Order: sequence, then structure tokens, then C-alpha cells
Amino acid sequence: MEKVLQINDLSKNYGRIQAVKNVSFTVNKGEVYGILGPNGSGKTTTLAVVLGILNANGGSYQWFNEPFTKLARRRIGSLIETPNFYPYLTLWENLKIVAKIKDAPDEDINHALGVANLLKRKHTNFGHLSLGMKQRMSMAAVLIGNPEVLVLDEPTNGLDPEGFAEVRNIIQSQANQGKTIIIASHILDEVEKVCSHVAILKSGELIANGKVGELLSTEETVYIQSERMEELIEVLNNSDLTSKVYKVENDLAIVLNVNYKSADLSKFCFEKGFPLSKIVVKKQSLEDQFLQLVK
Repeated sequence: MEKVLQINDLSKNYGRIQAVKNVSFTVNKGEVYGILGPNGSGKTTTLAVVLGILNANGGSYQWFNEPFTKLARRRIGSLIETPNFYPYLTLWENLKIVAKIKDAPDEDINHALGVANLLKRKHTNFGHLSLGMKQRMSMAAVLIGNPEVLVLDEPTNGLDPEGFAEVRNIIQSQANQGKTIIIASHILDEVEKVCSHVAILKSGELIANGKVGELLSTEETVYIQSERMEELIEVLNNSDLTSKVYKVENDLAIVLNVNYKSADLSKFCFEKGFPLSKIVVKKQSLEDQFLQLVK
């Protein structure tokens, strides 16, 4: 696969605060790659470093298999934090300024407004837009110059469900054209619906990464209770039955390996001297898995 972004042991400090610590992952061409984590996990800092906005304290990164250059920067469209537009200029006039900065043709303006479903409002002053329209306007600015890669930091932040869906449709339309998209978000639902791959950050550290369907899947979880729970955890971790064992309040949550059923688990526990007082099988939600990962 062709590598678009490769990050190796990236670190960034703000004084004594370690915002990003030895983070490494690779984004390949055509992927929609989510950087997921709670607020303050280092998502925005990571993107700001790889876009040349901040200097790293350690590690390295490459775009398109070479060091970051102005030429590489022209291949990337980015939305970091909240972009500034002139409220008393029209949408077309604001994007004309963006096009001039990017050395892009005026034809890009109408195309970008069309993708953002704002073409009919091109002569409206930016200050008169709703929050959802302003966010779509930000997406239109990213699209000026027809970049190969889109880097988006919290693109649906603060939007209602309708605005969320509108921005998501723009992202999916660009992904369908084969563009590589990198999205930082703290919203699990956003990443699940639009991303093919995900890296999960907590307190500046990478705790998991991979395909969304493999990392966050709605697998069955068996919840059990028995006496001597701490001993049982050790016995189960040393068995061939389980792939995950962890505590959820008063229960043990068990994810079984392939070809094993809850009946096999019950029999195993009984034979080892741990008769079960509770056994319940549930589909584990994506939210449960995410919260388990970031604990």
C-alpha cells in the first residue's frame, strides 16, 4: 500500500505537560483514518505537529514517503480548530481569498460550494449563516485546490444531528472519490460511521490502532459471577477459552475465543471449582468497548 502519512515515536511537550508521547501509526492512501480519544488526549496536538503548525520534541513524520515540504503541503487540505472568515463578505468572496492563498482557480469555488450544498447561498454574507452552514463552509474551504488528503479536526463539533449528517455526507463523498481522510474526534459514533481505520489515544499515548471493524466490533460478551473472583480471573486468563477478561462492577466480562460458547465456559468454571451464580450473554456495544480501552 502507498503510505500517505507515517508517524514514528512522535512526542510533544508543553513545559512539563506531555501532550503526545511516542505515538506511531501509518495512514495509507484511500483510508478514512480516525484519531479517537477523549478531550485532552493529544489528537489536535498530533495533527498540528504533522501539519507543521507546532514543532515536535521528539520522533519524526513523513508525508508521501518524504519529509514535509511546501509541495507536500499543497496536496493537503486541513481544518484545524475554527477557521476565520470575514462575516461581512459573501461566501464566494471569502473563498476567493482562500483560492488566492492556495493559488487555485476560481472554478474551484463553485465546485466546493456545490459539494458543501451552499451554492445557492454563495452571495450570502458569512455572518448570516447557521452553525451547520458555517461548518459546511469550513469544509468548502478545505476542498479548494482539490487536495488529495483531507485533515479534519472535530469536523462535527457542536452540530445538531442534521448538521452532523450533512458534514458526514461531505466526508463520505470525498472518500468515495478515493481521497485519503484523517479525522480527529472524541465522538465514537462519528468514527464508527465514516472511518475505515482508527487510532485511539489516551493522555497523549496510543493505546490501540487498526481497522474499525476489528478493533471495535459488536462481539458477544458473557457476564458471570462466582465466589473467589480474583482467583477466577487468573484461571480464565490462563485458559484457551478467553480472549478478554475484565471486571464490570460486580461482574466478570468475558469475550470467548472462536468456537467456544457460554456452555463451555460454565462447564470449565464448574470443573475448576468455580460454580457460577450468574451467567448472562450480551452483545457488547461499541461504546462499552471504547470505554474499556481507555480505562
